[in-house]
Formats: sequence, structure tokens, C-alpha cells
Amino acid sequence: MDKLWQLMEETPMGGGGFGAESVLLSLVLAFVLGQVIAWVYYVTHSGLSYSRSYVQSLILITMVISMVMTVIGNNIITAVGLMGALAIVRFRNIIKDTRDIAFIFCALVVGMATGSHRYATAITGTIVLCLIILYLFFSDFGAHEPHNGFLRFSLRGSIGPDHPVATVLRRFCGSYTLISMQDAGFGGPAEYAYQLMIRNTGRNEELISELEQIEGIENINLTMQEKLLEV
Repeated sequence: MDKLWQLMEETPMGGGGFGAESVLLSLVLAFVLGQVIAWVYYVTHSGLSYSRSYVQSLILITMVISMVMTVIGNNIITAVGLMGALAIVRFRNIIKDTRDIAFIFCALVVGMATGSHRYATAITGTIVLCLIILYLFFSDFGAHEPHNGFLRFSLRGSIGPDHPVATVLRRFCGSYTLISMQDAGFGGPAEYAYQLMIRNTGRNEELISELEQIEGIENINLTMQEKLLEV
């Protein structure tokens, strides 16, 4: 236990090389903290773009960067050579969500801290960042949804205030806005598009079912805003 404490208190990036015990401790700590980051991402993720390989990559990135920092040490020549070697690698995966990029940076920084033996910084930083992420998720911070759904359908004729479509939308939606109406001409059905603020998204199937019962309505398509942004 005393030996472990001495390793934890080791001066960061000292003049000498890292011993096998300190390297092993850095990698183990990077693995543990990487798992914490990955679990927080797993718990707080929402949407369609979930990737198992991305979650595993958060752990691997933390450990790899820790190993990189151990390899570099105080040797500037090694650092420059390693930068040149890494510049050859081309990453072609497109990350759509900026939140995913933030998790990658989090894994990078924690890996740098463990690899340079700044263990207290790595542990404290991981705990604080994860607590902030959980707070942002559970408090729904930054949510701004004047509309959360997009409805399209075809209908013969116009829709007035007392039309059955308007009646159904008033029942299920806090607000709704007609954003486009395209008349096909020659007596064909018109194409309607609405933005909706649905009160209870759990009743979406009921909303569609009631719309389908309206005479003359066809091709009903309801897309939730969160799913639309993932496409």
C-alpha cells in the first residue's frame, strides 16, 4: 500500500524514465477512468447514432494516449517523431454530434494526465466532468423545442378551423403551424406539412390512428424532431 501511495505521489514527468510499476499503474488508471467516461456516455446518450465501437474507443483512446505520454516522457525528439508518425494516420469516420467530439477530448485529456503521472488531476477531472455531464443530461439543460414533430400528409380539399384534422391536432398538440401546402392541381390531393409541439409523444400512434380515420387523408408521415436531426 505504501508503494502504491509513493507511485501516486510521484513527481509528474520527472527527469528519469518511468518504471514498469508506474507505467502499469498509469495504464490501469487510464482503463478505469476511460470506463467511467464510457459508462457516462452510455447512460446519457440519446438519439439514433449510438455506436458500440465508439464507446469502446473512448476507453482505448484514454489508454493509448496514456501510453503515448509515457513513451514521450521528457524527450522532445521522441515527441516530434511520434507526431510525424501519427500524422500519417487518416481518420475517415464523420462524427455528426459535437457532444461525441467533447467525449473524445475528455478521453484524450484524461489519458494525458494519467500518462504524465498527474493522477490526482486525472481522477478529480474525470469525476467533475462526469458529474457535470450527468447534471446537463438529467436537468435537460439547453433544451429549446418550440416544435418537436414534423407531420406530412395528402388531403383533398382545404383545412379550415373546424376541419377534423385541425380538431385532432388541437387535442394532441400544444401548438401546430402549417409550414407548406402544395396543391397538386387537376383535382388531386394537396400536400400539407405541419410543425407540431406534441404534448405527450407516447401517444403518437394514437394521433396517427385518429388522422387515418379522417376521410380523404393519405400518406401520413410523422417524424420527431430528434430523429430528423439524426438523418
